[in-house]
Amino acid sequence: MSIINPIYFDKNKVAELKVEFNSNTPCKFILLENFLSEAAANTLYENFPKMEEMNVKRKSINENKREEYHFEKFHPIFEQVRTAIRSKEMIEVWQEISGLDDLELTLDGYGCGIHQGANGSFVDVHLDYNMHTEKNLFRRLNILIYLNKHWKEEYGGHLELWDEKVTKMEKAVLPSFNRAVIFRTDEISQHGVRKVTCPENESRKSFYGFYFTPLGDDFKYRDSKFTARPEEGLLKGMVVSTKETLKINIKRFLKAIGISKLDFQDKN
Repeated sequence: MSIINPIYFDKNKVAELKVEFNSNTPCKFILLENFLSEAAANTLYENFPKMEEMNVKRKSINENKREEYHFEKFHPIFEQVRTAIRSKEMIEVWQEISGLDDLELTLDGYGCGIHQGANGSFVDVHLDYNMHTEKNLFRRLNILIYLNKHWKEEYGGHLELWDEKVTKMEKAVLPSFNRAVIFRTDEISQHGVRKVTCPENESRKSFYGFYFTPLGDDFKYRDSKFTARPEEGLLKGMVVSTKETLKINIKRFLKAIGISKLDFQDKN
């Protein structure tokens, strides 16, 4: 089975996407429609794990979703897609588009997995952590592949891209079936998922991949950091700010006494 839509290996298309990626705001990103072959996308959709089969639960004031990355438990198509998006040919495309060298997608939960959110699920606006602490790698690029076949605008669940200071939402991406979004993981890529309001028999499904490079001499560690949206009010803003400050200070203390390598971060 061919996994990736061959249009995304066409040199002219890649050149077009490179211009678009570097021109878009508020962060560098592109949308890729029909990213997977029709057969691959349908097979993923038909075999996507049920909510109760996904063991990682992310539930707090800032998020509500489930996650899983043990592909050996699921249909072989999940491993086949991971292999395809970390292939030499795919990596070369991402490097040309992004201008980043030496990209790699690791074979663990830091590198690839799936997300699912039922009615009421959400992820507040945040910056991602930027270091794979087990392998000492720099997180640089995210890809999200949406697998929501009958998704409607009124179901919400949009991927929101915000300005650097989280004062204005500049782009809302509907998680439509077989649409992929790829964006830089940097200090201005503020993003989140608007609350899902889908029927009880539906859920927001996505396949994620995170690409890394070697750290480099200029690397500065950044933990994941949530920020309340302006309309969520002063109280939530204060609670989130206090929580995030406390979180990083605890991690720094644990690192200082030799208990932690700052590797408690969420895989957002």
